[in-house]
Amino acid sequence: MKENISVVGAGKMGLGIAQFFAQNRKSVQLIDLNEDIAKEAKERITVELMHLEQLNLLKENADEIIKRINVSTTLEDAQKSEIVFEAIPEKLELKTSLFLSLEKICNENTVFATNTSGISINSIAKALNHPERFLGTHFFMPAAIIPLVEVVKGDNTNDRLAEDMVKLLNLYGKKAVLIHKDIPGFIANRIQHAMAREAISLLEGGIASAEDIDTVVKWSLGVRMVHTGPIEQRDFNGIDIHTDIASYLYKELENRTTPSSLLLDKIDKGELGLKTNKGFYKWNEENKQEIVQQKNDALLKMIKYLEEQK
Repeated sequence: MKENISVVGAGKMGLGIAQFFAQNRKSVQLIDLNEDIAKEAKERITVELMHLEQLNLLKENADEIIKRINVSTTLEDAQKSEIVFEAIPEKLELKTSLFLSLEKICNENTVFATNTSGISINSIAKALNHPERFLGTHFFMPAAIIPLVEVVKGDNTNDRLAEDMVKLLNLYGKKAVLIHKDIPGFIANRIQHAMAREAISLLEGGIASAEDIDTVVKWSLGVRMVHTGPIEQRDFNGIDIHTDIASYLYKELENRTTPSSLLLDKIDKGELGLKTNKGFYKWNEENKQEIVQQKNDALLKMIKYLEEQK
């Protein structure tokens, strides 16, 4: 891969992906067919870069980074790209239509990557003329900060291409992993939803408050998982001990196959979380963005610290 990169979609994920590559000294063509969104794209990235510069978390001047991003509203501007990352809304028909258009515009060697957290890679690939050059690259919000990227193979994805994508992302500082089978939710979302299902069940059952449940996870599992994943932890605990506990605990764990009534009730009330200023917590419109920024800053500092410990 020669790494001539385009990103289609200038929403939060697309902006983050473009910023990530620009911070790693790559020129990026950022495309959004919505003129209003495209007009705001560079300004939004600039604000983020200036903030990072103030925190001394950039390797170079923010002005130099933003120069590497060219914004347009024309899909044909992806024509010469070796890699096109898609970051448009999570709708199968929109993604399929986009890649069919890109197949007509780009050359036969262009790699197409969808940033999806849930849509099947195979469901998009089956409509394409060249599914062998198509794969998933699941970045995590915020995309310029969170190191992990799940590289997901479809049934027809070229093996070498998938391996090269993992190498490319790791070259620029991501922690990319290769997922060999296209399964719903991939890895991270399956584990995240399993944990969230149990946490919400505990809240629904009146076992503890939302704050205390979150405190338990953050200051026990969360702290430990920075260095030790759930499978490695079984070795530390002892697989025999884990099995003994599993033999009586598994049958007590939440295993419903539909969303809880607590979630559905929240939706009916319009309590959707940060976006409506109320979910499981109450949020203040005046400072909620500041809170999000503080959490992002804390993540950046933690990641920088962990990298320095290597």
